[in-house]
Amino acid sequence: MEPLTERFSGSFTQQEPLPDEAVEAALRVMQSGRLHRYNTIPGEVAEAAALEEEFASQTGARYCLAVASGGYALACALRAVGVQPGERVLTNAFTLAPVPGAIASVGAVPVFVGVTEGLVIDLDDLAAKAGEARVLMLSHMRGHICDMEALMRLCDARGVIVIEDCAHTMGAGWNGRLTGRWGVAGCFSTQTYKHANSGEGGLLISDDPQLMARAILLSGSYMLYDRHRAAPPPEAFRDLRLSTPNISGRMDNLRAAILRPQLRDLDRQCARWNERYRVIEAGLADTPGLTLVARPDAEGFVASSFQFLLLDWAAEAIRAVVARCAARGVELKWFGDPQPVAFTSRYDSWTYAPSVPMPESDRILHAILDMRLPLTFSLEDCELIAQIIRAEVSAVFQGDMTFPAASGRAE
Repeated sequence: MEPLTERFSGSFTQQEPLPDEAVEAALRVMQSGRLHRYNTIPGEVAEAAALEEEFASQTGARYCLAVASGGYALACALRAVGVQPGERVLTNAFTLAPVPGAIASVGAVPVFVGVTEGLVIDLDDLAAKAGEARVLMLSHMRGHICDMEALMRLCDARGVIVIEDCAHTMGAGWNGRLTGRWGVAGCFSTQTYKHANSGEGGLLISDDPQLMARAILLSGSYMLYDRHRAAPPPEAFRDLRLSTPNISGRMDNLRAAILRPQLRDLDRQCARWNERYRVIEAGLADTPGLTLVARPDAEGFVASSFQFLLLDWAAEAIRAVVARCAARGVELKWFGDPQPVAFTSRYDSWTYAPSVPMPESDRILHAILDMRLPLTFSLEDCELIAQIIRAEVSAVFQGDMTFPAASGRAE
């Protein structure tokens, strides 16, 4: 049989156009000139305030705050629970740089917790380290959700406050309960590659009135906190309003207007992402040398990306897979590369965050290959992508380290 030589020509960074309703809403805001969230006319509800109210209702949270980015939401939540300079904060060893970056931004010190083959936080390692910190910033990295009931039992028993990083899990949950609704706060991102696209943006949800009052003041509300509709009552701000610093990070009305229609359509979009994920998963099943990530029945995941493992492969062989796939138009990112590329940095890359070797986690991180999964891909595209990955992994597994003859070396 002739080897597969077909090349994929799609873009792994091209998102769908914004819906017409979002474009029309953005035009209305621009035509009004009132982009700042507190710049309203009598009787008008600001787009940012409406977004907060709607997202709180959508998630079942009491309160919501719209901010400038997901990373800002993380740092704001840390400040709102009183994390101090020099304090240690637990977080995943497998995460993206904004998570330890948020911890470092408040002067705190990340304490990294291991990762399992399921690409979730290692609960045994968490139990061993729980006494080292009072806060866990839990990253649902790349949309993989751990056993949240077990994690919360552990953290509640040890007095550990949980802040959820839900940048990759908007609309996802565990046993029917949404991410962001397990810990004291949930932090979401609306950056272009997430489940709703405003370029940059973030949402912070919580049921805790003191936490949210601090967060609203931190975000730069001045004394205009009564303009927030998904906010605690005025008395929650009374003792905080002059002692909480203004660290401005508000979302503007333009981005809020763009997001509101997208969030109303979130369930349909999540189903489309998962369709694409399942096609690729089926296409890679039983590929020699390739380990798929198990998705437990309790995990109601939303897949805007795809990961698989090449466990215990030599670095040269993994590089060959990445290069061969790239030569055929499929962009894979490798978290095991000693030199971080794009977003693939890891716990031992961040020199501002001291760490000790974690051999079991290093084995997993070395094996992780990651791929974006935009909705601009058709199901047929996903079938082809899976065929290409399957063919190139199989070839390298069988000892072929050359490039496909028909495709040539990628520039």
